[in-house]
Amino acid sequence: MRFLRIMWVYGRKRVAKAQKSYVCQSCGAVSSRWAGKCEACNEWNTIAEEAVESAVPKGMDRKAKGRVIDFADLRSEGGRVYPRYLTKIGEFDRVTGGGIVPGAAILIGGDPGIGKSTLLLQAVCALTKNNVPCVYVSGEEAVDQIRMRADRLGLSDTPLKLASATSVRDILESVRHAEEHLKLLVIDSIQTMYVDSVDSAPGTVTQVRASAQEIIRMAKSRNIAVLFVGHVTKDGQIAGPRVLEHLVDTVLYFEGERSHQFRILRSVKNRFGATDEIGVFEMAHQGLVEVENPSALFLSQRHEDAAGSAVLAALEGTRPLLVEVQALVAPSSLAAPRRAVLGWDPNRLAMIVAVLETRCGISLSGHDIFLNIAGGIRIAEPAADMAVAAALISALQGESLPADTVYFGEIGLAGEVRQVAQADLRLKESAKLGFHRAVVPTPGKKLAGKPEGIKAREITHVRELADLLGR
Repeated sequence: MRFLRIMWVYGRKRVAKAQKSYVCQSCGAVSSRWAGKCEACNEWNTIAEEAVESAVPKGMDRKAKGRVIDFADLRSEGGRVYPRYLTKIGEFDRVTGGGIVPGAAILIGGDPGIGKSTLLLQAVCALTKNNVPCVYVSGEEAVDQIRMRADRLGLSDTPLKLASATSVRDILESVRHAEEHLKLLVIDSIQTMYVDSVDSAPGTVTQVRASAQEIIRMAKSRNIAVLFVGHVTKDGQIAGPRVLEHLVDTVLYFEGERSHQFRILRSVKNRFGATDEIGVFEMAHQGLVEVENPSALFLSQRHEDAAGSAVLAALEGTRPLLVEVQALVAPSSLAAPRRAVLGWDPNRLAMIVAVLETRCGISLSGHDIFLNIAGGIRIAEPAADMAVAAALISALQGESLPADTVYFGEIGLAGEVRQVAQADLRLKESAKLGFHRAVVPTPGKKLAGKPEGIKAREITHVRELADLLGR
């Protein structure tokens, strides 16, 4: 009887070791059984079987005591300041907060073919020329393929170290035995890396999390900056577990439309700088070229006499940016008229249309509405409400707006026009580009540093905007 009980307990332990879990490859949710649809993110056919990671590493006793760690004071000795690594690519340094901080982990995501690898290759080559030893490790391309891109970009004479590998163990061992004192490591991409102690395929949630943890742990201990390239899902989010974005210090998204030559590098998380900062690049034959004055470039092909065109003074991070908002309103024979939006939130367009109909008596329900932010850029701030409303009214009337006027302001459900941040910076950028008038919300206090040469028309309700445009 005792023998049978021992065998029963032993069998239960063996079953516990062999237990599997089912992990969604889209959001990282864990379930005890397989299902065709993930209940967390509602995605289909994304759940895969994976081995459960042990909470206690092999060879470690559960009752063993941990080592005593040393606590440091908040004030450093001698006021030590860490210098940043400057790539001398102004737009890239701007988005990272003034350069790359030693020991920082940066994740860059974007659509396939948008130019992530090209941007990183240009950045690390610039750092290498500035005597910052860098290593570029690719899990997707061979070394000769990276050399071909470098030849096309005119960077073949840069003393950058290249490697093609996917094993995290091999990469970490090579970094430890590097001949030079390595300062920066590029991993292209994190979804191709794998840890041999994890029983999962590369690219799965478990492998991505484990690989990132191992690399970041080594980088922090040796004060080496790491640049990860991350794949994105069809929704534009970083593929893999959400915890990956929490592990790194900075998350950057490389955005742009294939049909446009402009590319936007946007910071959505930055422990060492401002979030929502953007850098603008232009894709050319020689690679990505930074755009120092994106407002002038976005408005260079604007038709001033076209109906439905309004200029928005937006703010991306700390940078004021002028873009063109285009609207087309056409009679519809459909029971449910179409609403097509590029570069803006479709739900916010529906709200603006409802406010114009309810608060101003402007009928748009029987019309197809098409809205576009020209230049392939995406605007997320609510200050675009005023420009969108002006463009819709202009398109409905078939009359163009004044060419020297910019618009910005948030519109509420009651039709009130609310204040927005940094109105003085928006006006300064508008005056610099030759605009003389602005339609803005009434500020709560007097604007500081209001520029000369531009006259601001302050309004409190969207009805005033409709009356101003002669609805």
